[in-house]
Amino acid sequence: MKLFSTTGLGLIAAVGFAMPAAAETELTMYYPIAVGGALTEVVDGIVADFEAANPDIKVNAIYSGNYDDTRVRALSAIASGEPAQLAVMFSIDAYDLIEQDLILPFEEVATSDADMAWLNGFYPALMANGQIEGQTWGIPFQRSTIVAYYNKDLFRAAGLDPEAPPTTWDEMIEMGKALTNDDTYGLMIPSTGYPYWMFQALAIQNGKEVMSDDGLTTYFDDETVVETLEFWQSLSTEHGIMPTGTVEWGTLRQAFLEGQTAMMWHSTGNLTAVKNNASFDFGVAELPGNVRLGSPTGGGNFYLFKDTTEEERAAALKLMQFMTAPDQAAAWSIGTGYMGVSPAAYETEALQAYVAEFPPALVARNQLENAVAEFSTFETARVRDGLNNAIQSALTGAKEPAEALAEAQAAAERLLKDYQ
Repeated sequence: MKLFSTTGLGLIAAVGFAMPAAAETELTMYYPIAVGGALTEVVDGIVADFEAANPDIKVNAIYSGNYDDTRVRALSAIASGEPAQLAVMFSIDAYDLIEQDLILPFEEVATSDADMAWLNGFYPALMANGQIEGQTWGIPFQRSTIVAYYNKDLFRAAGLDPEAPPTTWDEMIEMGKALTNDDTYGLMIPSTGYPYWMFQALAIQNGKEVMSDDGLTTYFDDETVVETLEFWQSLSTEHGIMPTGTVEWGTLRQAFLEGQTAMMWHSTGNLTAVKNNASFDFGVAELPGNVRLGSPTGGGNFYLFKDTTEEERAAALKLMQFMTAPDQAAAWSIGTGYMGVSPAAYETEALQAYVAEFPPALVARNQLENAVAEFSTFETARVRDGLNNAIQSALTGAKEPAEALAEAQAAAERLLKDYQ
């Protein structure tokens, strides 16, 4: 029996087999995770749903470590000629990516009325880092603010109202002292990983931003900024409610779950992991203020790389629109604790039901009212490293806050002078 016809399709036609459609466009997407937990499984699930709905597009979603690791890996891949069409990277990487001519503004690819409605559908506070000189360079995906987690059981044991977390710095110190004992600190604010982020929150609360909106100027040696670092230092050296030295970003969630601290400041991206693992009653609150309330936004944005074909750009745009669509954004928020990136996400039945059952899921979103854009300048990574080193040297007692911040300011001015 002759199995194959001259067309090569005879057997298929004869026995009714169907060949699977080959993917016409292949995308590589690098993405980070900065808070731990099984977030890769959530991303893989969203990607699988996208591929099922778009069988002509194949997506290689590559988990690449933390935000810094992901930037290095994605840009190294591009430099070595490996194809990469999109990535989720720090929202604050935009200036450097533009300067290196690596990314496209979304106005060049999102041109239809529906595309423009999509671009205009995100929370404005989450678009701030990605909109530069009138164009949109980054699209919000895994976005956060810093929130205050607190152990309600320990509040009760200390005679504090478990439904009334601190709303001011003075209350935070007073409650922190009541909560501190031989086994537990009243408060931990992480000073490794992303110390600049926590410091920016404190500075905003003290009434001063640490950089200009145009990415060209920093204010590290401003008197109010120096006083902010002195305050952070005083939480351990003067008030005794926080450990001396540094507090580790990566292990702080576990320290909170083990009762080593009654309150912690951390990303809302930890919320679902805390919810799933806490053996005690806990609460989540907006950060306390001094002169004002405030937190920087944080997290990652989608970027579209410039060295891509028209077909790849269209496929990448379709993937981003899928992953940020209200239903997917709601599922992402529920699965991780990161914010739904648009008001429409909070209008979905799934997220409305979830926040009704678990109101802490609204805290980070509500805090957007008092949020500012995350610290970002040209030469962001190096400027940020200088600030991080200054913070840590002050908290460890190696230098006085004023000296450490003056050095960081001088280094930032040297780095930024060519962009003035």
